This record gives sequence, structure tokens and C-alpha cells, in this order.
Amino acid sequence: MTDQADDGISDAVEGRTAARASGAAGRGRPLVSIGLPVHNGERYLASSIESLLNQTYDDIELIICDNASDDRTREICEKFAEVDDRVRYYRNEENIGGARNHNLTFTLARGKYFRWAAYDDLAEPTLIERCVTVLEAQPEVVVCHTDFVHIDGEGEITGRFSRNHGASPSASERFATVAAARDFCEETYGVIRSEVFARTDLQQDYTGSDRTLMSELALYGPFVNVGESLFRKRLHGGNEYIDWRTRMAWFGEKYKGRIVFPWWTQLRDYLRVIQRVPLTSRERTRCRLYMARWMATNSPKLAKDLLVAAMMASRTRSRRVSQFTATENWA
Repeated sequence: MTDQADDGISDAVEGRTAARASGAAGRGRPLVSIGLPVHNGERYLASSIESLLNQTYDDIELIICDNASDDRTREICEKFAEVDDRVRYYRNEENIGGARNHNLTFTLARGKYFRWAAYDDLAEPTLIERCVTVLEAQPEVVVCHTDFVHIDGEGEITGRFSRNHGASPSASERFATVAAARDFCEETYGVIRSEVFARTDLQQDYTGSDRTLMSELALYGPFVNVGESLFRKRLHGGNEYIDWRTRMAWFGEKYKGRIVFPWWTQLRDYLRVIQRVPLTSRERTRCRLYMARWMATNSPKLAKDLLVAAMMASRTRSRRVSQFTATENWA
């Protein structure tokens, strides 16, 4: 798959997407919705969109939610929407925060299945087809994902990964493996059953809420990895952050300079999820016992939340705000 810095849409892309547009217009509700939230993504956006529109499975819609970008993002999206009726482009007049913009793509989705995509990642052509095949054949599966590689800002591969979190027949074991993982939670970019996804609160406004969300999905049913490397996750300067507290700026202006407790907030949300999801008494108890272990494992981070909050309380708000500027470019 080619990976390029985007100066616009190539003639080849226009030709391929236009050819598919004629069949997309009359299909009605698609089987798969892909939600692509973006904020100032001009460098990689066209390559990402191209990889999604060139899937071998084309009964899709691509929902792009532009979070008030001030670069060429709007121009790029509108050009794709002109040549492919599967593209639905929405623009927020003001930045509504990263999580809310992610959630908006699902709110607007119509498909039986849903997948989040990032403006700087790439999908191999068979990703949707392989995942849909599994989900159609195994109705108990909630999320189908793939192996993947990490790439850098220039598209060079920096690592190869295969994960199988959330595959156990036991709900509590699935919950524990997803919640305990220490990675970038790439299963978030798997294909998900929309009816199950709609039972959750989606992403919440705290760092790590994507992992809490995936842990909740694991309580509803197993995850399946198709065993092929079909996803390229890009790690670059534009999506790095300093720590869990500075990452809170991604969730909206109101969090800049605010004293936050991301680890305690995640703990509260885990306990709420365990209580809310229909489980047997045995499985609910096992989940709660796991959370006692989670608290012990993460006790230094829980303690750091309190210590940092006390330290930040002694500073002026303007000084606290200055610590959050490095994450303003997150989508």
C-alpha cells in the first residue's frame, strides 16, 4: 500500500471512487459504517480516506466528522465527497472535543457494523471484508479485529503485532484481559456490532476511556482476531502526548488547566460498567475481584493522581494551562 504526504486527491483516486459512486447511491442503508473523526489532518488524511474507499468490501459508508479544522482538511474531505456517494462529510463549527467528535461519527452511522478509523492510519484492502465475514458467520462475536503494524510519520514499519485480548468464553476473563493490557488499545479499530456498541456510553471525557469502552464490549461477547496483518497504525509527533493528565486537553477546552483524576475516573467507570452490563452473579463478582487486583497494580498511578492534583492546586490556572498545549493537535 502506498503511503504519501497529501497535497490533494490524485487522478487515480478520483477515477476509482467515481466508478464506485454510481453503485453506492441506490443501495440505501450500508452494512458497514466507518467513522473518521479528524482535526487538522491534512498531511495524512487523503491516504487514509483512499485506503478506506478502496476496500474489497464496498457496501460501506464513510462518515467524516471534521472538528473545526483550520487547515486543508475541509477541502480534502469535500473533494472526496464530490466523487464518491459513500462519503458523508460533517463539519463542526467549533471544536467539540476529541471524544465527542469520535462519538458523533457513531451517532450518525446507519450500518449493522461500525468501525472507527483515524485520519493518519491505513487499512489494507481486505480488512473490512475479512472482519465482516467473521461477524456474519459468528453472531456471538462483538468485535472482529486484525493483526497490525506500527508505522512512523514517513510510513516505515517500526513494529509488528498480534493480540488476542477478549477472546475467552468467560465474560470476566475477557474483561480482565482487555482492562489489564498495556498497549495502545488497537482493538478500538476493529469492526464492531452496532447494536452492542449502542448499549455503551461510547468514549467518555477522560484519558483511557477507550480501554474502558472496549472492556465493556468484552463483557457482552468475545473478540476475534482474523490472524492477518491488515491495519497500519501510525505513530508520529502529531499524536503523541506527555502523560495521562496532559492528554485530557484532547477532550476539550474546558480541561485545559483543570485539576483532573484520570486514573480514579477510569476506576469509577469500570465499576459502573460492571454493575450495568447484564451478567451472572458469579461473573459480576469475578469482575469486582479483578478490580481489586487492578487497584493494587495501579496504586502508584492512583496515588500520583492525588499528588499531582495537590501540586497543581498550588499553581495559577494560567500556569496549569501552559502544560496542556502540546496535545492541541489531537483529532
